[in-house]
Amino acid sequence: MGITIIKKPLTYWLSEHPLIVGFRWSHYQSWGSTWSFLITSIAAYITLSVFLHLFLVLFRRRRPVPLGPIPAVHSLFMVVLSVIIFVGILLSSAAEIRDTRWFWRRSKTPFQWLLCFPLGTRPSGRVFFWSYVFYLSRFLHLLRTFFTILRRRKLTFFQLFNQSILLCMSFLWLEFSQSFQVLAILSTTLVYSVVYGYRFWTAIGLPGACFPFVVNCQVVLLGCNLVWHVGVLLLHFLKGGCNGIGAWVFNSVLNGAILLFFLDFYVKMHLRKRKVAAVKDDPSMKPTCSAFELEARREMDKIEQKKDL
Repeated sequence: MGITIIKKPLTYWLSEHPLIVGFRWSHYQSWGSTWSFLITSIAAYITLSVFLHLFLVLFRRRRPVPLGPIPAVHSLFMVVLSVIIFVGILLSSAAEIRDTRWFWRRSKTPFQWLLCFPLGTRPSGRVFFWSYVFYLSRFLHLLRTFFTILRRRKLTFFQLFNQSILLCMSFLWLEFSQSFQVLAILSTTLVYSVVYGYRFWTAIGLPGACFPFVVNCQVVLLGCNLVWHVGVLLLHFLKGGCNGIGAWVFNSVLNGAILLFFLDFYVKMHLRKRKVAAVKDDPSMKPTCSAFELEARREMDKIEQKKDL
């Protein structure tokens, strides 16, 4: 009885509220929904990042800028937001399948619908509301870059490229009602909730893992995205087409570039770990978790300088 009472308000506020059901992606009604806004935002993000980095370099500030509890609060907020988006789009997807199944049930299963929207799908309703919230949350992820710069980590082109592309792709999902975005958002927010939970854990001074935790989560996320992309491609040719396939092609090219870069770094990271393992086998050395934890954290720092979740 108690579970039912809790479930009903949760379902209402996350999938049945009039604002969610009646949502429509519109250049006139949705904040941040124009191409000019997207281009201006990305340009401002890159400009501010480069300016802040050059400012610290010119003044030769070697010590990290004290940020206090700000990174920990940001990580905790991102955990809560990621969980809300995950639960919201999960409940909304179930509701959309229930309400629209009569239209496509002869050609698709519910899982296929999650991968491949029917042709003519418009960016409106429950699922696209949470896709819009996910798009807006990408702006909060950009703050990680400024935290990185202030901590005197090296700013790389790929870091700026990656964050800008992720923002652009989430915009394209809405603009072109792109297929596969539901599963992409589900997998991404699930991984984000774990990663930012881990970052909050370490930010408040608790011990970190003895292995590159963030890097391994990124591998899982990239693997899921690869499977979703292959699924969309197969359904597009076998089931008569998927909506937003043009944007999906562009999305696939960008994800492919990110995947190749990450795999290259991941292989190099494991080569370094083999060297550490060789030291561990040396009887004159005492293998401790802390030594490997330090090495793992160094690897995580390097990967986060280039690709930040």
